[in-house]
Amino acid sequence: MNTLPTAPDKLPYMTDVRIVYRKYGGALHWNHSARLLGEDEHGIWAEVPGGTVARKGEGPPVTWETTAIMLFPRDAWWTASFNSPPHKSEIYVDVTTVPEWSDGEVTMLDLDLDVIRMRDGRLILDDQDEFAEHQVLLGYPPELIAQAESTANWLLDAVGERKGPFSGTHTAWAKMATRSI
Repeated sequence: MNTLPTAPDKLPYMTDVRIVYRKYGGALHWNHSARLLGEDEHGIWAEVPGGTVARKGEGPPVTWETTAIMLFPRDAWWTASFNSPPHKSEIYVDVTTVPEWSDGEVTMLDLDLDVIRMRDGRLILDDQDEFAEHQVLLGYPPELIAQAESTANWLLDAVGERKGPFSGTHTAWAKMATRSI
C-alpha cells in the first residue's frame, strides 16, 4: 500500500487506502481497503469494489458482493456509501467524527446512527437504540451526542431531498470504478 500524506489535496489517486472505523474509546470496528478516485467540493471519493474483504473489529472476514463508491467529507461528521445493485440500500450514511487522513488510511469514530435510503425511496434512521445504549456504556460526552443528533437530522433532510452529494454526484465517480454502479 502507498503511504499517503496528511493533506487531502496531495493524495495520490488510483492507489489503495485503508478505511478504518473505530468505536468511541478506540475499539476497532469495520475496516477494509479501498481505491482512491479523487476529490471534489464534497470531499474525497473512493471505490470499494465487489469482492472486497472486510472485518468488523477482529471478527471473521466478510466478502462484500457489490461495489460501493464512498465519500469522505473534509469537515463533516459523516461518511457515505453509494451502493451498486443488487445491494438493498442505495445510500448508506454513517454518522461519524470528521474523517482523518494519515499514513495510507482514513480513520473516524462510528457514532452508531445511520441514515439509509433504500432502493424503493424509503428513508431510515437506523441504530437509534445502539446510540442510546452507547451513550451510557461508552460514556459519550454531551457535545458528542448533540453533534451526532444534529448531523443525523441534517442527513435525513439532505439524503431524503437529494441535496448536495446525495443528488447523484457519485455517478461521475462510479464511471471511474472498476465495476460501475
